[in-house]
Amino acid sequence: MLSALTEATGDRLGLDAYLEDFDKHFWHAGRAGFWKLERQQTFREPGVKSWEAFFRGEWGTALSLISEQRGHYERYFRKIADHGFGLHRVRVVEEPIAPYLQWELHLLHLKEQCGEDTRVVGLDDVALLEPDGALPEIAIIGSSVLYEIVYDGDGSLAGGIKYTDSGAIAECRRIIRDLHGSGERLDSFFGRRVASLPAPATHHLRT
Repeated sequence: MLSALTEATGDRLGLDAYLEDFDKHFWHAGRAGFWKLERQQTFREPGVKSWEAFFRGEWGTALSLISEQRGHYERYFRKIADHGFGLHRVRVVEEPIAPYLQWELHLLHLKEQCGEDTRVVGLDDVALLEPDGALPEIAIIGSSVLYEIVYDGDGSLAGGIKYTDSGAIAECRRIIRDLHGSGERLDSFFGRRVASLPAPATHHLRT
């Protein structure tokens, strides 16, 4: 996957430009759908109330705030379906599960219940794709645009690199679809590995 992007030319977008461009294309994904690969194990989500509660160490509040978003996500995924496409995600999960990822998996589990199609893969599943380092974070909208999502050193969203090369997009989508096809359904993984975990230790995140 990295070689496909290395051989293509991308345009670097700052945060505001990335968000605006993403929103412009998202609702026109069409039958090819939306495909996302998440590889990093920790991010920062300032402005997301449930993440902020998690970050403060208020785990019960964080989970309650996630649950309160059910109505929002039911409407969101109904709108996606009405626009004729699906949202598909591959989530790479390392063991032991990082505190941030434990929080995110609760959120993704809710999204799955509302209509997102998420599969989980482990490090062994991506090992052959990472001879020179970890895979990037990738979002593909339809068949016309791909973003390599860029984060700053603290793990906060910083923008993206936009690619429109059809060959690179097709190759990256094929790889993500293959991972998705071989991955474990999130509902199964969540019940097996996440649901019974104790509240994560977050004190080290705030130092």
